[in-house]
Amino acid sequence: MRYGLAVWAAGLVVTLALHPAAAAEPPAASADTYTIPDADLSHPPVFVVYGDMRFTDPAETTAAAPGPRRALVEKVASEHPDALFLTGDVPWNGGDPDDYQEYSSETATWQQQHLRVYPVLGNHEFSQCAQAKCLENWWHAFPQFQGHRWYAVALGSQIRVLALDSNASLLPGSVQREWLEEQMAGLPDTVRFVFLILHHPPVADQGFLIVRRNERSLRDYLTSRSRKSSVRFVVCSGHVHNYERFERDGVFYLVSGGGGAKPLRVHRGSADQYRDSAFPNFHYIRFELQGERLEARMVRLSDYKADRPHTWAIKDQFEIPARGP
Repeated sequence: MRYGLAVWAAGLVVTLALHPAAAAEPPAASADTYTIPDADLSHPPVFVVYGDMRFTDPAETTAAAPGPRRALVEKVASEHPDALFLTGDVPWNGGDPDDYQEYSSETATWQQQHLRVYPVLGNHEFSQCAQAKCLENWWHAFPQFQGHRWYAVALGSQIRVLALDSNASLLPGSVQREWLEEQMAGLPDTVRFVFLILHHPPVADQGFLIVRRNERSLRDYLTSRSRKSSVRFVVCSGHVHNYERFERDGVFYLVSGGGGAKPLRVHRGSADQYRDSAFPNFHYIRFELQGERLEARMVRLSDYKADRPHTWAIKDQFEIPARGP
């Protein structure tokens, strides 16, 4: 128990004190755009977002909950999504190759179904290793993204997903920010929704987490751009091991960190549109494109204490409308 508390305390210190802009700028990477044509999508298209799994030895039950983690993997597979986006902290320790091996083993059903999996880097991907070694382990686990800490996904013609690395700077003038602005400027006219997937949240309930300068900068940029854009922006993050939903300046902000890591209670402020008091929230978010809107559902694991959890409930439903020209 002392070990688990020490880890959480250390994570909190990092959350409050670390400003990525103060770290060395990562080397430039010519990030790819991964394209899924409309013809290859389901009718209607469906995709899933969730994160903070902390894949590791199942004997570790303080930092993570292996039963709910495995139940989520199987449930997500049953959705047969066109794409699956992971909001970071996929392994417990990015410096331990065995944690990535556990990810591979526990997600075998995803591989059998050839699910398209698009992860982003969290803070635990950089745990217990130097940056270069951490990235080596990451790209060994996800070789299709070799050399790219951030990248874009064209999910058909109407949805563009920008997978960001919130461990690196998102401040104006940074390499990643310039790439982001280029992506925004070059959006095809057919794009109606832009998703930004990252680990650290730009908007969150206060208490455990103070939103960092890095993500505040991204939030301010989206606010400014949203005022003059015909595109709807949706931000999905993790890091907080719970579920939260906000709408601010026309931008939707979702926190989905209930993938199996040690649950975290939050004090829900008035801006949080999710009001259910149930805890913990092991969950994922399912999106379905229906014409001019996205239908979203938060699907929560009900019997998380069972030996083999398998009971689910839809605990939040909402729509994200496209914007007019």
